[in-house]
Amino acid sequence: MGPWLLLLFIVGDILGTGIYALTGQVAKQVGGAVWLPFLVAFAVALLTAFSYLELVTKYPRAAGAALYTHKAFGIHFVTFIVAFAVMCSGITSASTAARAFAANLSTAFGLGLSGTVWITAISLLFMAGIAAINLRGVGESVKANVVLTMVELSGLLIIIFIGLWAIGAGQGDVSRAVEFPSGEAGIFWPVIAATTLAFFAMVGFEDSVNMAEECTHPIRDFPRVLLAGLAITGLIYVLVAVSAVTLVPVAELGEGETPLLKVVEAGAPGFPLWIFGFITMFAVANSALINMLMASRLVYGMSREHVLPPLLGKVHRGRRTPYVAIGFTTLLAFALITFVGEVPALGGTTALLLLCVFAVVNVAVLVLRKDKVGHRHFRTPTVLPILGALTCAFLAGPWTGRDPVQYRVAGVLIAIGVALWGVTFLVNRAAGVSATPPVTPKTEAAGP
Repeated sequence: MGPWLLLLFIVGDILGTGIYALTGQVAKQVGGAVWLPFLVAFAVALLTAFSYLELVTKYPRAAGAALYTHKAFGIHFVTFIVAFAVMCSGITSASTAARAFAANLSTAFGLGLSGTVWITAISLLFMAGIAAINLRGVGESVKANVVLTMVELSGLLIIIFIGLWAIGAGQGDVSRAVEFPSGEAGIFWPVIAATTLAFFAMVGFEDSVNMAEECTHPIRDFPRVLLAGLAITGLIYVLVAVSAVTLVPVAELGEGETPLLKVVEAGAPGFPLWIFGFITMFAVANSALINMLMASRLVYGMSREHVLPPLLGKVHRGRRTPYVAIGFTTLLAFALITFVGEVPALGGTTALLLLCVFAVVNVAVLVLRKDKVGHRHFRTPTVLPILGALTCAFLAGPWTGRDPVQYRVAGVLIAIGVALWGVTFLVNRAAGVSATPPVTPKTEAAGP
C-alpha cells in the first residue's frame, strides 16, 4: 500500500455511523455549537493517535491494543480484558448501526414504521443479515474499501454542499452555530457531556494499525498519513455539524434518529430523499459488517489463545469461518438491540469502552519506552501520552454527565467476558493447558 491508498483506508475506517446517527443527540446536549464537541473529540483522538504512531512504527508487525498491552504489562488477564473490551465495542457499534439503518430505512422510503417495536424488529433482521454474510465469509480488499469510502464520503459532502449552497442563498440561520449552552452548568460541562457521544464518530483510526505491515514504507508514511486522515475527518465533521445546525433548529435536529435526512429535507427539498437514505444505510451497514467481522474474529482468536472456551474457536468445515464465535457475537448484538435499543446509549457505550482502552494504550507507550528496538521509529513527545491517558480517563468518568445506562451495559458485557475467562481458566488448569501470547488469527485465505 502506498500513502494514498492508506489515507483512503483510514478516512473510510473513521467515517460511518457516528456522524450519521449522533449529530442530533450531540446538538441536544450542547445546543447550536454542535461542532465544538466534535472538535474536542478530534483533539482527544489526536493525542491517542500519537501513542499509536509510536507503537505501530516501533512494532510494525504487531497491531492492536491487546498486543501492546501484553507487551507492556505481560499479564494475560489484563490483555484479555482489553481485547474483550475492544470486541464489545465492535458489537455495540454494530448495534448502533443496526438501529440507525432501521430508522433511516423507515424515514427515507416513507414506510412510516414508527414505534420501538418496528424499529427493533428491522434492526434484528438487519443484524441477522450481517451474520449471514459473516458466516459465508467476506474477502476484504483495499480496492473495495476505496469504493466504500467514496460512497460514505459522498453522503457527508452532499450535506456540506447543501449547507454552503443554502447559506449562500440566504437560507437557514448561521448564528445558531455560535449559540452556546446557557444556565448554571455553563459551557464546560455540556460540551464535555456532548463530547462523550461525539467521540464515537472519531473512533476507527486505531484499526488502521493492522495495515502497517501492508505499507510500502510504514515507518516513513504511516505517521503523516494517519495524522492527515484524522485532520480530514475532523474538518468534515465540523463542516457537517455547522451545516446541520444552520438549516435545522436544534430542538428539531435532536428528535429521532435520522438527523442528516432532516438537513437534506430543509436545505434541498427537491433532492430525492431516498438517494441520501440509501447512502446513509450503505454507510452504517458497512460499519456494522466491519465491526461484526472484527468482533467474531477477536472471539475466535481469544479462544485459540486459551483465554475463552475452546467451543468459540470452532471453524466451519466448508466455509472456514468461525461460526460459533459469529453466533455468540450476534446473540450479544440481539440482546443489545432488544434491551438497550436507543442509539445514544449504544454509541455512548462504544465510546466508553474505547476511551478505557485508549487510556491503557497511552500508559503502555510510556512503559514500553524501556524496550529498545533495532530500528528508527516515530517517538511522540512524552507529554502527549500523559495528556492522552488523563483526557481519556476523564471522559470515561461519571462526572461528565454520561448516562448511567452506558456503565451498566459495559459492566454486563465485561462481566460476561470475565465469567467466560474464569470458566476457561478452570478448564485449562484441569487439562494442564496455559494461555498463549496474543496473535493475529487467520481463518480464511482471503479473509480479514
